Amino acid sequence: MSTEVSGDSLGDEFKGYVFRISGGNDKQGFPMKQGILCNNRVRLLFKKGMSCYRERRKGCRKRKSVRGCIVGPDLAVMNLVIAKKGAEEIPGLTDDNKPRRLGPKRASNIRKLFNLEKKDDVRQFVVRREVKEGGKKKKAPKIQRLVTPAMLQRKRYFRSKTRQHMEQAKELKAEYSARLTEYRVELKEARAAEVAKKKKAPKIQRLVTPSMLQRKRYFKSQVRKRMEAGKKLKADYSKRLVEYKHEQKELRAQEVAKKKKAKATAK
Repeated sequence: MSTEVSGDSLGDEFKGYVFRISGGNDKQGFPMKQGILCNNRVRLLFKKGMSCYRERRKGCRKRKSVRGCIVGPDLAVMNLVIAKKGAEEIPGLTDDNKPRRLGPKRASNIRKLFNLEKKDDVRQFVVRREVKEGGKKKKAPKIQRLVTPAMLQRKRYFRSKTRQHMEQAKELKAEYSARLTEYRVELKEARAAEVAKKKKAPKIQRLVTPSMLQRKRYFKSQVRKRMEAGKKLKADYSKRLVEYKHEQKELRAQEVAKKKKAKATAK
């Protein structure tokens, strides 16, 4: 597909023509798909936006059979597009000049088609077509990008609104900056007043208050409890030490007595 071939091989009536292969169908009717580099049939999973497939339900995918884009002997139909015209006319194709059904819509394209100037009214040159026989009813397209007084007025209005928004934003920004400066000055003055107040009224040292007396009594009771507990532990330790020394003395005396008795029996 997309390859240009000479029309001389098709017959003398196509001499000088150059055709471009745009597609085709095989003998079973499966269409050729661009990008599949083979000359046989393959099955592909299609989704929305791919050629040879039309989505029936939103998000639906489908596996279909299509033929590769390489030309082969199994093709039944081949679609060709004239890339270059030859010397002779092809009956029913190139010998008849068919006018354009629809004219241009954009204002600049209409001016270009009829070679109009800027002062000319484009609306008078729109290509109209007959809907009913006899010219009873005609249709004309809506002209795009047409510059009208209403459009210019609307444009001026939007520009003025934008300008007003910008000016208002500038005023609000200036007011905010002024208020921010005032707020910072107020904070600075309040901080300075607090510092001055602290300097004027110094903290009273060694002030006797009920809470301080309560705290002092509590600490004294704690110290007294620790001292009593220490004395009790010391008395217990001294008593146990005396008992231990007495026990050691008795054991030593028993050992000496045993040694003397053993010597006496040995003699």
